Amino acid sequence: MINKDFFEALKDLEAEKGIKQDVFITALEQALTAAYKKNSGMAKNAQVKLIPEKNTIKIYSYRTVVDNVEDEEKEISLEDAKQIKHSYKIGDLVMQEESTKDFNRIAVQTAKQVITQKIKEIEKQSIYKDIAEKEGKLIVANVKRIDIDNVYLEIGGTTLEGLLTKKDMLPNDNFKPGDKVKVYVRHIKDDFKGTVVQVTRTHPNFVKLLLEMEVPELNNGEVTIVGLVREAGLRTKIAVTTTVPNLDPVGACIGNKGSRINAVINELNGEKIDIINYSENPADYIVAALSPAEVSEITVDTAAGIANVLVPENKLSLAIGKGGHNVRLAAKLTGYKIDVKPTTQTSVSTKSNDVVSIGNANIIIDDDFFSDIDE
Repeated sequence: MINKDFFEALKDLEAEKGIKQDVFITALEQALTAAYKKNSGMAKNAQVKLIPEKNTIKIYSYRTVVDNVEDEEKEISLEDAKQIKHSYKIGDLVMQEESTKDFNRIAVQTAKQVITQKIKEIEKQSIYKDIAEKEGKLIVANVKRIDIDNVYLEIGGTTLEGLLTKKDMLPNDNFKPGDKVKVYVRHIKDDFKGTVVQVTRTHPNFVKLLLEMEVPELNNGEVTIVGLVREAGLRTKIAVTTTVPNLDPVGACIGNKGSRINAVINELNGEKIDIINYSENPADYIVAALSPAEVSEITVDTAAGIANVLVPENKLSLAIGKGGHNVRLAAKLTGYKIDVKPTTQTSVSTKSNDVVSIGNANIIIDDDFFSDIDE
């Protein structure tokens, strides 16, 4: 029965769950109205009202005052309405209280269902809001279970699972249930199947946030990351700068004896990380971006966005990198198309297989631009 104890329970829920009583009242009134109309078979318009201050429930049917009555269940003539209350006019609603005698049992059952559903709904919204605030951030989660292609993570403080797919893992990631894993929250999707928290370890921002955890100067603004490019599992290149006099931004990121950068590399299972000084001088920036390769000579066409680079022959493979990843990342970082060739090459070749295109970078094994440099 809806009574004082019922309304006291709503107050307790407000204190315990932080859900305001008005939220329950509104939901209950809507659900109880529908339940009452279904139970009574009433064709009239009806409304159930909960009155907390009186610890009671009221049921009203109402009809609209009209000139010509077409539906007696929902309409009342002005003449009949004025017999009830002289001030009624066209368009007013004439309310009539209905008996709750046969409705209390149904009301209690409906109330239990509505309250349970509402609590689940609000808790889900709260969880979604909390996890939504983590989108674009780094979190630590526990490995819950593993199948062939996916790792499912338990996200602390929620009932939600994080989904780490095979393509979002590093090549040599090897997890087992119970492991703690650092991941980047890439996207949170809420659909009819529920909330899916998509996480990754391959996104460039994963490296950025790992580095920020180790380098206080990045968090307080003394050091700024200007550019970051990555081929997960192979190499990351990061350009940094500072406006603080006598502060070495690269040294700050590397740390004493490499302590800071090594912590990040360990989390990435040995992925190589090149941290370089950003320069507004394109030539200096490109030379630094090709690290760890040594550059003997460079010419830059800023209008065309092309850089021609000479490296010692024994450093050519280092400049290019495995599968071209080093020069490709340097090109992405600087925004320049980079042509690399060895300093010892003297012959001119026009064979098509002497030009290899890899992503944004072209590794050109010919001698055409030497004449321009010599002049």
